[in-house]
Amino acid sequence: MEDITQQIAAYKTEIAAFRPSGEAALEAFRVRFLGSKGILKELFAGMKTVAPEQRKDFGLVLNELKQLAEEQYHNGREQLQDRPGESGGREADHTLPAEPQRLGARHPISLVRSRIISIFEKIGFSIAEGPEIEDDWHNFSALNMPENHPARDMQDTFYVAKAPDWVLRTHTSSVQVRVMEQGKLPIRIICPGRVFRNETISARAHCFFHQVEGLYIDENVSFADLKQTLYYFVQEMFGEESRVRFRPSYFPFTEPSAEMDISCLICGGKGCSVCKQTGWVEILGCGMVHPRLLENCGIDSRRYTGFAFGMGIERITMLKYQIRDLRLFSENDVRFLKQFEGAV
Repeated sequence: MEDITQQIAAYKTEIAAFRPSGEAALEAFRVRFLGSKGILKELFAGMKTVAPEQRKDFGLVLNELKQLAEEQYHNGREQLQDRPGESGGREADHTLPAEPQRLGARHPISLVRSRIISIFEKIGFSIAEGPEIEDDWHNFSALNMPENHPARDMQDTFYVAKAPDWVLRTHTSSVQVRVMEQGKLPIRIICPGRVFRNETISARAHCFFHQVEGLYIDENVSFADLKQTLYYFVQEMFGEESRVRFRPSYFPFTEPSAEMDISCLICGGKGCSVCKQTGWVEILGCGMVHPRLLENCGIDSRRYTGFAFGMGIERITMLKYQIRDLRLFSENDVRFLKQFEGAV
């Protein structure tokens, strides 16, 4: 027993003094002490020859020796990894090209929003923005939609609070009201932003979408000014070959009111599922600002007139890029978004 104890002490000294000179020396150390036929394996196998009353102490000594050997082996591995030129610690080659970083692409809604803004900026429109949570006055009442007015059913929304009413805005017309209340005339603005309506989600509708509304108020503004402004927009956005038509409609905040259609870009006016076989697609609503709305905002309706229009950016994007399902815009499917890496 004393001979084995002295031998173990010698192994401890050898292990503690070990410093690997390279990968081969480290592997030789592992095989010598920790291998399947190594020293520790033989020592543990020899426990059966030790007297029963000494086996516990002998086992503790062997476990201590094993832990020391494993610790030295792992330390040696780390030392080699830190050395340039050794396996696992290769010196950096600064002549190698850097790993490429993939650049993202702008979302199609952002692309079209920027394009719409740039078109109207060319003819003197500035940008106005406002809050997405609005009070009843700015979202409904000031726009000639008092409480219990049937037109409110057309814009069912999400209420944040009741009495007083606070809602997620149903249109960016609320921004127009805020600008008109400032009383700085003339006004020529567009109001881009996100809006919310309590609608069933489908290929053509969603509970949130994006709008751009426009407003022009000055002396002697006529419906002819409105038509020429929108003709210009359509030609810039969709091309000079696009045809336009106006249809009478109703909006509580404009009088007279109209909806504007363009010839379907997907079927070329021949009729398809997108245009419901008519050859025409509605893209916006418009009209002359109602005199009562002007008075609600402190503007003299006998001196000033104006026009307003509003369009959904998703609808314009679907037509421009021939997308048939509106839900694709908010699903964050990379396969869909990659198609717009080179889009303008």
